[in-house]
Amino acid sequence: MFLKQTSRLKDGKEHHYWSLVENRRVDGGRKVVQRHVLYLGEINSSQQAAWRKTIDIFETGSPRPRTVALFPQERAGELHDENIVRIRLDQLELRRPRQWGACWLASVLYEKLQLCAFWQARLEPSRKGTRWDHVLQTLVTYRLVDPGSEWRLHREWFDKSAMADVLGGDYRLAADDTLYRCLDQLLAHKPALFSHLQERWKDLFAAQFDVLLYDLTSTYFESDPPFAPGDKRRFGYSRDKRFDCVQVIIALVVTPEGFPLGYEVLPGNTLDKLTLPGALEAIEKQYGKARRVWVMDRGIPTEETLRLMRASDPPVNYLVGTPKGRLSKLEAQLAERPWHQVREGIEVKLLPQEGECYVFAQSAARIDKERGIRRRQLKKLWRRLNELRQIKQLSRDGLLMKLGAAREQSPSAWRVVAVRVPKAGEEVNPETFDWRLRKKKLRQVRRHWGPPPAQLPNNSRLRCARSSKWSSRAARPVPSSKARGRRAIR
Repeated sequence: MFLKQTSRLKDGKEHHYWSLVENRRVDGGRKVVQRHVLYLGEINSSQQAAWRKTIDIFETGSPRPRTVALFPQERAGELHDENIVRIRLDQLELRRPRQWGACWLASVLYEKLQLCAFWQARLEPSRKGTRWDHVLQTLVTYRLVDPGSEWRLHREWFDKSAMADVLGGDYRLAADDTLYRCLDQLLAHKPALFSHLQERWKDLFAAQFDVLLYDLTSTYFESDPPFAPGDKRRFGYSRDKRFDCVQVIIALVVTPEGFPLGYEVLPGNTLDKLTLPGALEAIEKQYGKARRVWVMDRGIPTEETLRLMRASDPPVNYLVGTPKGRLSKLEAQLAERPWHQVREGIEVKLLPQEGECYVFAQSAARIDKERGIRRRQLKKLWRRLNELRQIKQLSRDGLLMKLGAAREQSPSAWRVVAVRVPKAGEEVNPETFDWRLRKKKLRQVRRHWGPPPAQLPNNSRLRCARSSKWSSRAARPVPSSKARGRRAIR
């Protein structure tokens, strides 16, 4: 890297502009491309106020800093001031650049949450002098600024960051074994940490905790059993489609604003419907009893769990997706109910029944998206069937394999298409291999997508319906945000 000067004649005067650039060789090393790293601006001795740069020098034994000016050595000759520091621009080098701003901002946010004091009281230094609280702050900053693995932090990121300068530490903060050992020391303080964060969120953001979102995810490991007794890695239903790998289940409770209130790591073979009772008990034990509304997918709670939630004191309200089978039974009753507009583009129907209130919601934007997806799938499947007919010397077994792949890529469209395949021993030709559109099935599916555009007011285009089930002992309006995000009826 070096300093590059650019001169420009403006209003009869010569102006000089400086930039910090680096050379990069391209085209096999035959060409050099310059990259501007930093623009310094104009350095002009005739306009001192425009180019004067100041720094604060802290002298040993001096209670207050003194301000000095930075001048290029060749342009400071006419100025006589003992507080001038003359620098040689032609010898200026940039060594070990580090990211400072992001690290400083992360440290400010860390301090705003009062996490420094919280962890200092709980993570004491080791016998070798390792500051575990500083190691943890390094990990948190890394996850916020440039998330990645602990190994990458150890190999690359720490040297490129200013965390050592911010924390007054050294490379011991990023030792590979130190990073992993630090995480093990946090589990014992998980309840205290969530209680502390809840109080800080109340003070800083006036956060409310009467609506809780509960969901599950999983992460897999490319490792082979057997494992030690008590290990939570198990084979189970994989959301990542990696059924060949062991996994663990992660249950997370957050607020609508995204503030987490708790999490649990469960064995990988845990059924979704068995996780909710433990989550309800953990939140009640951590934060006490309160009238909360739980928002969940339809596969998480069981009817027994919902009954216990309604019978608890105080009752636990919930908003959960309705199973498709039950929704079909309520279709006739819902058809008689009037629509209520929550806001532009979103309408709902309310059906009180057996102590619960069924909310049938439809969103114009979501319906249009769902119908567009299915239309593209149908066109794709139709085009693929025509391509298969054009393949010459295609055996029956090969045709069946290719049809299976097409069905997997377009599952929704496959249900409205009837395909005739050759019988065993028959050749593949237009007489033995054809297809047609199941119009009755298509009309039935389109009714679930929503009414056609001609029946909608204001030229709206609603193309599928959505549903949810919400139960509350007290009469209260249905929040508009709850009418969104339910599973589409396919």
